[in-house]
Amino acid sequence: MRLFLITLSVFCVCAVVSADAQPRSPQIFDLVEPFPSVFPPEQVSARDLPNDAGGSVTVSWRISRSDPEVDAYEILRGQELEGDFSVIGSVEPGTCEFIDTGVSDGVSYFYAVRAVKGEVKSESTPSAEVSSSAQWFNRNRTSMLIALAVFSLLVMWFIYRAKKGVELFIRKISGLEAVDDAIGRATEMGRSVLYIPGIMDMDDIQTIASVVILGRVAKKAAEYDVHLHVPVSKSLVMTTAQEIVKESFSAAGRPDAYNPDNIHYLTDDQFGYAAGVDGIMVRERPATVFLLGAFYAESLILAETGHSVGSIQIAGTAMPAQLPFFVAACDYTLIGEELFAASAYLSKEPLLLGSLKGQDWGKAIFMFLIGAGVILETLGIINLSRFLVTR
Repeated sequence: MRLFLITLSVFCVCAVVSADAQPRSPQIFDLVEPFPSVFPPEQVSARDLPNDAGGSVTVSWRISRSDPEVDAYEILRGQELEGDFSVIGSVEPGTCEFIDTGVSDGVSYFYAVRAVKGEVKSESTPSAEVSSSAQWFNRNRTSMLIALAVFSLLVMWFIYRAKKGVELFIRKISGLEAVDDAIGRATEMGRSVLYIPGIMDMDDIQTIASVVILGRVAKKAAEYDVHLHVPVSKSLVMTTAQEIVKESFSAAGRPDAYNPDNIHYLTDDQFGYAAGVDGIMVRERPATVFLLGAFYAESLILAETGHSVGSIQIAGTAMPAQLPFFVAACDYTLIGEELFAASAYLSKEPLLLGSLKGQDWGKAIFMFLIGAGVILETLGIINLSRFLVTR
C-alpha cells in the first residue's frame, strides 16, 4: 500500500511538470483588441446647403459614443479621398452639424469628423463626394413671393379700373382739402405762399413726396397769381424744385410768371436754415405756410414762428417725434402716410390712385393675417406662422 501511494505521488508530480513545460494555449481575452479611449463619429454625410446662393456645404454626423467625454469635434475637409485633410472648424460636444461656407461652387470635396479628447483623437471615415451650387429660387421665401404677387395684382387691377374711369374712393384728408382754400386766402390778402420742403436731400422719400406736392401747389399759385417762395437747405432739392415749379407754371399757362430766384438755397446747417426761414416769415408775413417733408428739432421753431405771424399752416411729416409739434402749432397736419398719399389725392392721376388703392388693400390683407395669426397661435396652431416666416 505504501508503495502504491509513493508511485501515485511521483506520477502526479511528473504530470504537473509536463503540463508546465508545454506552451500555454491562447486565452479569449488575448485575441480581442483593447477598446479605444474615444470612439469616432459615425455616418458622416455632406450635402449642398439648399436655398442659398452657393458656396456652402452642410456636414452632418452621428455623435460619438464617447460624446459625454469628448472635448470637441473637428471638421476636416479635403479634395481627394486619399489625400490630406485639413481642419476647417470645430464644434462643441453634442453638436451633429456644421455649415462650411468656405467652398467654391462646382469643386468636389470630402469631409471627415474627428472626436478630440485631450491628446487623443479618433477620426471618422470620409463622407461621399459633394459640391456646392447656387439655387435659382429660395423656397423658404415662398410666402413672400405669394404676398408680392397678390400685392402686384391688386395694384395693377386698381390702376386698370382707374384708367377705365371708375371712381375710386379715397378717404378725405382735411389738410389736402384745405390746399386750394389756403392759396385762395393768400390771393385775397395779397400776401405770399411759403413752401418749406424739409431739411433732407432728394434721397429721402419724404422730400420726394414733398416736391411732388409742390408741383400741385405751384400750379394753383400760378392760376391764382400768388407769389410762391421756396427756401431749401440742399442744392439738389433747389434744382429739382425749380424744374417742378417751372413745369407747373407752364402747365397753368403762365410761364412768364415763373421766377427761379423764388426757389433758392439758404444753408445746409439745420438751425441756420431754421433761422433763415424764420427771418423770411417775419419779414414777408406769408398768408400760407406749407411745412411738408422731413423735419427734426427745428419743426417747432418753424411752426411757432408761422403761427406768430398769423399764417395758415399745413404741415406733414413721417417723423413720429415731430408730429405732436405740428399738431399743436399748425392748422392742418398730414400724419405719416397721408404725406405720401397726397400726390395721388391732389392729382387724381389713375396710375397714382390705383397704386394707392392697391396698397390699402394689401395692408388690409396683412392686418387680417396678423389677426388670424394671433388667434391661431393662441389656440396652439402654428402652421400659419411657420409658413409666413422667411429665412
